[in-house]
Amino acid sequence: MSLLSVLTEQQKIKAHFDDKLATNHLVDKLTDLFSASHQRPPIILCIGTDRSTGDSLGPLTGTYLSRLGLPQLNVLGTLDHPVHATNLAENLAYIKCSYNNPYILAIDACLGKMDSVGHLTLTNGPLKPGAGVHKDLPSVGEAHLTGVVNVGGFMEYMVLQNTRLNLVWKMAETMSDVLSKAYIRSRI
Repeated sequence: MSLLSVLTEQQKIKAHFDDKLATNHLVDKLTDLFSASHQRPPIILCIGTDRSTGDSLGPLTGTYLSRLGLPQLNVLGTLDHPVHATNLAENLAYIKCSYNNPYILAIDACLGKMDSVGHLTLTNGPLKPGAGVHKDLPSVGEAHLTGVVNVGGFMEYMVLQNTRLNLVWKMAETMSDVLSKAYIRSRI
């Protein structure tokens, strides 16, 4: 099964973090993605920083996942060792040197419309981190899972700084739960 047959280039799967039926659909699609890439080492690259509440979604998700200790699931980007704008290129070089043909799933926070806050979106293709705050960073991943943590469009840095930790925390718990369930199912 090709990765594109699992999730077409323009297809996006969107689910609110507290909608169990919708997040189960995310689990199904992620299971298919992990299964299709079974012969390749999986890397969950959680992007963000713990210095900004809104941008901590990636490191929180990475921390939750790494604590589960799932065998052969490589998680980069945690609260202890975040992957962010200043070390992204260094981490990508590390991945290139350390893994043979890895399957990278990028995780990041993003800003969106008011009615999208709290939604998780799985999209085929690379993530362009930092785009919402006008940073020019390398694209990463073959697919990406993002979470809309707040409203975008004006003063993005301030919005990220003033995002409620409770929302980000709950979204990170859901993301790590979805990812771990999908990974475990793909290995059965």
